[in-house]
Amino acid sequence: MDPITHVLAGATIAKLGFKRKAAIWVLLLSSIAPDLDYITRFWGTDIFLRYHRGITHGILALFLFPAIIALIFGLKRGFFYYYFISFLGYGAHLLMDLTNQYGTRILSPLDWEQFSLDLTFIIDPYITAGLFLCVILWRFNKKKAVAISAITIILLIAYMGGRYYLHDRTRDFLKENLEANTYKMCPLPNDFLRWWFIVKSGDEIKVGFADLFTKRVCVQERYVVAEKDPAIERSKETRVVKNFLYFAKYPYAEVKSEKGKTTVIWRELAYSFMAGEHFVAKVVFDEQGKILKSGFKF
Repeated sequence: MDPITHVLAGATIAKLGFKRKAAIWVLLLSSIAPDLDYITRFWGTDIFLRYHRGITHGILALFLFPAIIALIFGLKRGFFYYYFISFLGYGAHLLMDLTNQYGTRILSPLDWEQFSLDLTFIIDPYITAGLFLCVILWRFNKKKAVAISAITIILLIAYMGGRYYLHDRTRDFLKENLEANTYKMCPLPNDFLRWWFIVKSGDEIKVGFADLFTKRVCVQERYVVAEKDPAIERSKETRVVKNFLYFAKYPYAEVKSEKGKTTVIWRELAYSFMAGEHFVAKVVFDEQGKILKSGFKF
């Protein structure tokens, strides 16, 4: 989720009966604290890709950061009170991030594998709008702030439950209409009944849309996993591609040659429905195999 949504979630939790003056500031800070790893953006987009939702989104940080925040606000008294609500805010952030397809290393540093429920896109305007409406409503009706926040959280949980059901129904529908060995369903922005899929059977990968409303399966692209290409293997030695492959769950590489230059293009197929070049890493070699340039685009 985006930082604005996380802040709104922290404000919503704050109105569940936590009345101490510093409570809302503790919850706002803890709800945004996991995204301190945004600082890695200064070292390059590929570095950010590697380290975002890493250690600050892991189980160790879930216990450590709330303790630090509680010490700041409750050193003299109220440590356990502030630790509890900070834990709530921090944990809510991790759970919300876990619902979307970007991936979160939730078990770090014990396990660096990415986990994702693939229920929502990176930014979900329905969640953001619902939380924003909650904040507006209790600003105008402070007496019912607790009830408004509680109902909002219940509706948010129901929304996630609905998307979980649709995710599984679409996957079952896809399995009935497209034979493959592995299936991956990804949410689309602002869509409920249409999902992006990646399926693999042997050396062939298919990507496209599965639509529960129209009962259609539309294959957009077919990719064949070729034998090892020297250019692709060389590209794996670059920092950009190493960081890309650390992040990507469904990477695919293609090679293009033109005017004495060889370009290796890596794509994350989970985002290949997006127009333009998104989540794409490129490495350009000259005729001697020397790297001319490399880069990554979100």
